[in-house]
Amino acid sequence: MSRTLIACVGNIFLGDDGFGVEVAQRLLRREQKYPQGIDVIDFGIRGIELAYSLLEGYETLVLVDTVSRGEPPGTVFLIEPDLSATSSDDSFALDAHSLDPVKVFAFARTLGVPPIHTLLVGCEPASIDEMQMGLSEPVQTAVGEAIKMIDALVADLCMPTT
Repeated sequence: MSRTLIACVGNIFLGDDGFGVEVAQRLLRREQKYPQGIDVIDFGIRGIELAYSLLEGYETLVLVDTVSRGEPPGTVFLIEPDLSATSSDDSFALDAHSLDPVKVFAFARTLGVPPIHTLLVGCEPASIDEMQMGLSEPVQTAVGEAIKMIDALVADLCMPTT
């Protein structure tokens, strides 16, 4: 059986940066759960934990986070990032109080994690520079759209291949 990790990340103390955390909380609270082999984890800012979790043999990673692309706040994106340039160079340092996905992937490579098919469900933030709790209205609204996108991805991932 194929295994998928839905890794939701973000800092709830930085306003819209808490988008991924809110998506995780809603997915984990709902009654209808994903099939076996689909794991939803709220990593918050715990990048080292995410890197070690990738050692558990996942074939697909769906990362949920804010993404600044210059679009209107609340715009939800599905991105397939090119991680081929991610090296296992150990000259970087992970910050225990933030989560930089590129650094997490590089650290995971030093642990022996093979390249993993990665999708990013991202949301354009209104603001992530201020210390504040709670999402802006457009990003709060986008949480439902992101969940629909993740549900569609899971449905595609669970379809039998011919």
